[in-house]
Amino acid sequence: MWRYLALLLVWPFAAIAEGERAGDFDYYVMALSWSPSWCALEGDARNSDQCDARHDHGFTLHGLWPQYDDGYPSYCRTTEKDPSRTQTAEMTDIMGSGGLAWHQWEKHGRCTGLSASDYFDLSRAAYESIKRPEVFRKLPRTFSLPPKVIEEAFLEENDTLLGAGVTVTCKSGLLAEVRICLEKDLSPRICGRDVQQDCSSKAIEMDPIR
Repeated sequence: MWRYLALLLVWPFAAIAEGERAGDFDYYVMALSWSPSWCALEGDARNSDQCDARHDHGFTLHGLWPQYDDGYPSYCRTTEKDPSRTQTAEMTDIMGSGGLAWHQWEKHGRCTGLSASDYFDLSRAAYESIKRPEVFRKLPRTFSLPPKVIEEAFLEENDTLLGAGVTVTCKSGLLAEVRICLEKDLSPRICGRDVQQDCSSKAIEMDPIR
């Protein structure tokens, strides 16, 4: 009897651990990472090639994430093949590293129901559809800015974006990411409540591109 009860208790958690069904989601969140901040907080300590000044990275693509109206799927079950090293390496120019591209496929891409090739193509299309404000590429030094100023700069550069469809996140007093919510066809939309949680700091630092 106790063994039977134990199986009943364990079974639901085992099903969840396998991941949700691929293709079952409501919209996308595209996360744009400010590379100088990531390098200052993590990349330099890892001696990451992404942080080498020759790359001139500003906003890089962290990922294109399938999202529910509340919450998100991850590590989904899929019949699609994993990407090759060549495929992940081809994303380095906008993502910073092939390793990140692989991780994004593993955690998020599998949940789209797309092939790895189509997922990376869609990720690139999403990245290229958004204008990153040129003013941020020209910062001569570190500036302290209200998160709202960064958000408004994106709205001014992209007149189809919605105010409730863009959010700014921060970490350790630095700009971390700008997150933009998109429909499955990549048209702008508002974010779910769980994504709309902006950085609560009055001002955050934005380091210049290296």
